[in-house]
Amino acid sequence: MRECFVLLVDDEESVRESLSEILDSAGYRVTAVSSGEEAVEAAKKSPPDIVVTDLRLPGIDGIDTIRSIKGLSPATTCIVITGYATVESAVEAMRAGAFTYLKKPFGKEELLVTLEKASVVRALERENVQLKREIKKKYAGAILGTSEPVQRIRDLIDRVADTDSTVLILGESGTGKELVARALHYRSSRADRPFVPINCAAIPEDLLESELFGHEKGAFTGAISTKTGRFEVANGGTVFLDEIGDMSPGLQIKILRVLQEKEFERIGGRKTIKVDVRLVAATNQNLELAVKEKRFREDLFYRLNVIPIQLPPLRERKEDIPLLALHFVKAVAARNKKEITGIAPDALKLLEAHDWPGNVRELENLIERLVVLKDRGQITVEDLPERFRHAAPSGTAGGPIYSVNIPPEGVDFNALVDRFETDLILNALQSVNGVKKKAAELLNINRTTLIEKMKRKGLLEGADNMES
Repeated sequence: MRECFVLLVDDEESVRESLSEILDSAGYRVTAVSSGEEAVEAAKKSPPDIVVTDLRLPGIDGIDTIRSIKGLSPATTCIVITGYATVESAVEAMRAGAFTYLKKPFGKEELLVTLEKASVVRALERENVQLKREIKKKYAGAILGTSEPVQRIRDLIDRVADTDSTVLILGESGTGKELVARALHYRSSRADRPFVPINCAAIPEDLLESELFGHEKGAFTGAISTKTGRFEVANGGTVFLDEIGDMSPGLQIKILRVLQEKEFERIGGRKTIKVDVRLVAATNQNLELAVKEKRFREDLFYRLNVIPIQLPPLRERKEDIPLLALHFVKAVAARNKKEITGIAPDALKLLEAHDWPGNVRELENLIERLVVLKDRGQITVEDLPERFRHAAPSGTAGGPIYSVNIPPEGVDFNALVDRFETDLILNALQSVNGVKKKAAELLNINRTTLIEKMKRKGLLEGADNMES
């Protein structure tokens, strides 16, 4: 048996000696004390795995002893022993954090079986704490990228995460809205409480209300038992309502009430349930337009839009593609035990050139397919789908960056070259948010040369407000 530290608390010396002997012979490491105060001091010095405490003690009683020790060490498992067990005392002990209680007199076997069950619970709680730490660490730094938009988002998350303000995450599908929601949760003081996501577009309207608020037994046909809703499950934590723009007007009213009053009733229930939850919502829709078109309640929109976070599409932060792609390669290769060392430079350039209509999710899915289908080494141009290879820039295996079918009557060479040059300049400017210096660097020309070309083409008029 793994050594397990038991803190024994009882004011009767004979009981302490008897129980210590039993536990010691069973392989437990035991410290025995005679009062709750001594127990708390002992727990401060060395947090116990299990506490076995009498209910009635001089000074602070067993209930307060449990509360104090659980405050110091939440993963400690507590057992109450008493000769005066009542329903009320049992309920109070459980509320204080006790695992179970034993009524005196109890036998040696009953004690050891209870300790063994407590040991299992303790191991599970420790594992749960470790998993929560790993999840918190994972999502706390999960917003990858060095681009300016991503840095702004990370800064905003840092500033608002540990508040109760409602956050509305806006962005196209696949931009990572749930990732941001989880980062907000796991960087907050609610991190140890539940994060409960629900996709409002994925659940039929007639079932969504029950999912959110629960229902009482017999509330409707098929309600064969009472169901706890997501808001109730998330008490103390965060509810993430994804695709809230698809929610029906009737449910919008109920969400508004939860935001305003922090309370609701289950379907078919009369009891008002109070909850303490932080609401984070997300949508790929234009909610302001939906409000104007009477598809979304104006009052709910303003309640949700306290802290808006706009996620840029991947095509507007292409400088993040190498970092994201290599991160996905490493993660997928480890998960599938593949010896993939990275992505060849010419293949990486093709990934950067793609517009990624499916955003980060599309990139992640492509990388997973490439890694799974390759045995070892680097991902090369030849591994990419045909549509990427056909878009290859000159000098790579995929062919020219710009092609045109020449008709029998010929073409206007100068006009085509001029159009190609204009497209290159506009694409370069768009990829760097209009910063001419960066655009010139992308095109490998001087900034002054770029400005002269823009003047000749009349492109400076539309770029007057761009960063220089």
